[in-house]
Amino acid sequence: MTHQFARLGAIALIFAAAPIFASSHREAPFIAGQPQVDGTDLYMFRSYEAGRQDFVTLLANYQPFQDPQGGPNFFMFNPNALYEIHIDNNGNGMEDLTFQFKFKNTSKDAALTVGGKSVKIPLINSGTLSGVNPAALNVRETFTIDLVRGDRRGGTRGGATAGALTNASGGAAIFDKPVDNIGEKVFGGAGGYATYAAQHVYSVNVPGCATPGRVFVGQRKESFYIAVGKIFDLFNLNPLGPEIGGNNNDLEAKNVSTISMELPISCLTTAGDPVIGAYTTASLRQARLVNGAPATGLNQATREGGAWTQVSRLGMPLVNEVIIGLADKDKFNASKPKDDGRFLDYVTNPVLPALIQSLFPAAVAPTNFPRTDLVTVFLKGIDGLNQPKNVVASEMLRLNTATAPVTAGVQNALGVAGGDNAGFPNGRRPGDDVVDVTLRVAMGALCVLTGTTDTLKVGCKPADAPTGGMAFTDGVRKSAAFYNATFPYLTTPIAGNFNPAPAAGVSFP
Repeated sequence: MTHQFARLGAIALIFAAAPIFASSHREAPFIAGQPQVDGTDLYMFRSYEAGRQDFVTLLANYQPFQDPQGGPNFFMFNPNALYEIHIDNNGNGMEDLTFQFKFKNTSKDAALTVGGKSVKIPLINSGTLSGVNPAALNVRETFTIDLVRGDRRGGTRGGATAGALTNASGGAAIFDKPVDNIGEKVFGGAGGYATYAAQHVYSVNVPGCATPGRVFVGQRKESFYIAVGKIFDLFNLNPLGPEIGGNNNDLEAKNVSTISMELPISCLTTAGDPVIGAYTTASLRQARLVNGAPATGLNQATREGGAWTQVSRLGMPLVNEVIIGLADKDKFNASKPKDDGRFLDYVTNPVLPALIQSLFPAAVAPTNFPRTDLVTVFLKGIDGLNQPKNVVASEMLRLNTATAPVTAGVQNALGVAGGDNAGFPNGRRPGDDVVDVTLRVAMGALCVLTGTTDTLKVGCKPADAPTGGMAFTDGVRKSAAFYNATFPYLTTPIAGNFNPAPAAGVSFP
């Protein structure tokens, strides 16, 4: 089957896209006003760090479009929210394992004596910073991790603890999050923040798992890449241009907040099926009262209570952007995979290919309805690649943990389409070009690849997709070389003192 997928990467024609996506950044009306709980990207792959091939890495990004100069508060996680990563290890569309992250911000009330009076400082730090929870850090941000087996609200719960080989006290249940990259002076020079952040990579003991994993939660450089500005402008670029370097990555100067876990494969899978599905969610309390007279201190401006209410959901990239209709985007964010039947029309009769054809008439949309090929890739997984044995159609990112990882130096950014079966859509690695691949699949690439005998079992044939062999690029592509080759893989965030040079022909006032 590998050689059939590889054919996609060799085709070099064209199709175009509608201006409605940026992975999962501000993708729905409600979540656009709640950036702290806006899940932007989910990655899941077998670890390709040397010696860690028996582990799976999960990366959940939140809080999009972070400017490095985002002081004085920078970008903390919401202490009134619940962040979760869910694992389905039997294909039934329901969570079997849920990792829950809760955050707490504690002010140290740093003050200076001014004119004989002690006055609290307005900054998140009072001096240079190094080490875990340094004295000069004015706001300490910590988090806890719970593992729930079964239903996320009614299942069996246990708390994760720090392992012996860690920068936290062995057995501690509270982990410190590093403050964001305020600037080079604060951390003692250009490489200071990387050293500081690395001290917050913890060994973690997960209940019921004999082998420790690793966890890191903190700011990273934005990992997603796309020519988002030109795409929003009715795809105002040359779709026949070069796939690499044809356009600027509009997210290149942004940061993001990342929840990272590396866990043993044996702790995530069940006997007899190596395929797991994953998605991440964020929830808020159902009721919120704005406090008109907040007390002194952090987290006093509101009073929140009631049931946890899901407001963000992310599994496969681009689903809520290029598939779900505008009026249902908030509804999708609040839903669970087991209930995805209510959104089925968006997959079987997708609008995106029709929009593509309206913008570029030569890019004729597929004619096979219902689009069983899209049901396969988004809701089931591809047979023989990453489809669970007893799959129930439900949208999530799926990974076959039996597929060997590929080292960073030889990964193909097109993933399976480029002959690299360890990449997207078999999981997703940071360097995988999900924009190009997803749009090609939307235009019927699987119908072409499956052939007249439907080798891939996607329910269509080449004649159903007149432009299914066409290639498209937004002119932005990275590779694994742009990321770290060790956990947590995403790179050091851009420092707050970052001063980009003006582009050619552009003068800054």
